[in-house]
Amino acid sequence: MISVNNLSVEFSSQVLFDNINYVINPKDKIALVGKNGAGKSTMLKIIAGLQAPSSGSVAAPPDITIGYLPQQMVLTDTLTVAEEVRKVFAHISEMQHTLDRYSAELAERTDYDSAEYHALIDKVTTLTEQLALASGENCEAEMEKTLLGLGFVRSDFSRSTSEFSGGWRMRIELAKLLLQRPDVLLLDEPTNHLDIESIQWLENFLATKAKAVMLVSHDRAFIDNVTNRTIEISLGKIYDYSVNYSKFVALRAERIEQQMRAYRNQQKQIADTEEFIERFRYKATKSVQVQSRIKQLAKIERIEVDEVDNSHLSLRFPPAPRSGDFPLILEDVGKAYGNHQVFDHATFTLRRGEKVAFVGKNGEGKSTLVKCIMGEIPFTGDLRLGHNVKIGYFAQNQAQLLDGELTVFDTIDHVAVGDIRTKIRDILGAFMFGGEASDKKVKVLSGGEKTRLAMIRLLLEPVNLLILDEPTNHLDMKTKDILKQAIRDFDGTVIVVSHDREFLDGLVEKVYEFGGGAVKECLGGIYEFLEKKRMASLRELEAAPAQQKTGATQQKKDAPLQTEPDRKLSYAEQRERDKALKRAAKKVEDAENNVAEKENDLASIESKIAAGNVDPDIFTDHVNATKELENAMSMWELAQLELDELKEKYSK
Repeated sequence: MISVNNLSVEFSSQVLFDNINYVINPKDKIALVGKNGAGKSTMLKIIAGLQAPSSGSVAAPPDITIGYLPQQMVLTDTLTVAEEVRKVFAHISEMQHTLDRYSAELAERTDYDSAEYHALIDKVTTLTEQLALASGENCEAEMEKTLLGLGFVRSDFSRSTSEFSGGWRMRIELAKLLLQRPDVLLLDEPTNHLDIESIQWLENFLATKAKAVMLVSHDRAFIDNVTNRTIEISLGKIYDYSVNYSKFVALRAERIEQQMRAYRNQQKQIADTEEFIERFRYKATKSVQVQSRIKQLAKIERIEVDEVDNSHLSLRFPPAPRSGDFPLILEDVGKAYGNHQVFDHATFTLRRGEKVAFVGKNGEGKSTLVKCIMGEIPFTGDLRLGHNVKIGYFAQNQAQLLDGELTVFDTIDHVAVGDIRTKIRDILGAFMFGGEASDKKVKVLSGGEKTRLAMIRLLLEPVNLLILDEPTNHLDMKTKDILKQAIRDFDGTVIVVSHDREFLDGLVEKVYEFGGGAVKECLGGIYEFLEKKRMASLRELEAAPAQQKTGATQQKKDAPLQTEPDRKLSYAEQRERDKALKRAAKKVEDAENNVAEKENDLASIESKIAAGNVDPDIFTDHVNATKELENAMSMWELAQLELDELKEKYSK
């Protein structure tokens, strides 16, 4: 489908890619992996046609569609969320206008036997089929499902995009991209702005509904659940494996080990042969054997071992000065913006040496509470730091706050004080900024390199309370593992705000969940928390199906729900309730009947294909029937969700 041919890219004297070749096939789900700065984002830009290689080419059929989500983009804020997302359906109206123009031209022409007239008929036929296929999709239903899956609630649809943070606006762009259903999706760090629940929804979407996908992500659990192929970029070359990332790591290590064994055996064979030649070179009685060994040596095809990039980060946090037994105590802490209560009555105590995670949907207050702890914003309630607490803080946007015009060395030199200034070169070398890399300007660094540079600030003075807000964004897999081990070895207290399940696993012993205006303490690691949450969700689903999908998230962005005192409904209210429930139930029933009808239609077509009754249009009919069934299922899901919401509303 897409062929990468002899691709090479050079920046100054650095070779990113050296004569690379591979093919992206339909249905491929590819994880593009490698160290920060290896060229992953550059590769996506070249395939998307946004950057030219130094040599080589990328070949693709002219009718193929490619969707690209970069790490960062310039966004405009002039429309509502729904209006912005509906822009992806503009092609339908354009197709209709073109069809109307062709139809009008057909009506006026009288040259019925000309080649031009028949060509116009073919255009009208093709465009009519394309329009029927596009219009068959329920655009509004798909838009709702996608936005809800990415964490929005219905009340957000009418809000201006300017009211949302950069992370939420990136979700809007991701929704637009997914709704376009391109032949190839190129995603650069799509999970950086998503919470755990949205990541799980995206996993399912990419695995079940997307066509070909190539993605860059440092969330190991995410790429393992989505991809079936791994391409590693290392030292200008690629290594292509038809397995997910975890299996790739094992197979790659096994391949290197096999190569090393074969290489050592061959080197021993060569050494033995050379020794024989030298030993008997001048003995006439051995001349035949010597000549035979010389020929044998010349024919040996030398085994090469894949070059491995073993450069890695050397990270160890300074020893933590001893703090009091309770570095952080919260009692009834709350934060509101106007009428919107982000969270309230947050009460918990951290013991010295504890490592905990703050998790929850974006906007629920994780970073807000961190800012309260840092004293950056006012709050209600009592929040106390313990004796001799020294905080080291890595903010979520720390890397973006760096001055792009400064060099790497100057960036650290400007904040270092005292004797530490004499060790800046050593520190930069430990963070893989040794030699000429320390003289690079910050603006040319990759996202991961900027994050590493920002992380150095934490090493400039000893602390005993580390607060890390999304520290793994843009870090490659190896660097994340090193950071994780450094946090494990740190003898102080740690708060990690993260959506990265793999990173949190085995790192934290306690999870604080933010949601619905509350902060709940959950003992155990991240996977224990997720397991408990799924069990809790199932129990709540049986009692109140819509609670998890709408009620809790609605509280996130609107004022907290005020529960009215229990009272008996009036007769008029009871009638209104019964009528609304009856209408919603009828809608579900009609949707179910429609699904059954579409299933029968599809089964009928498939039985004809199985029986060998294949006419030229039957495969087009099969595609259309499949689309109609998907749309019917979408309408049924929305109708069921509406009924569940009404039941929840009237059960209070």
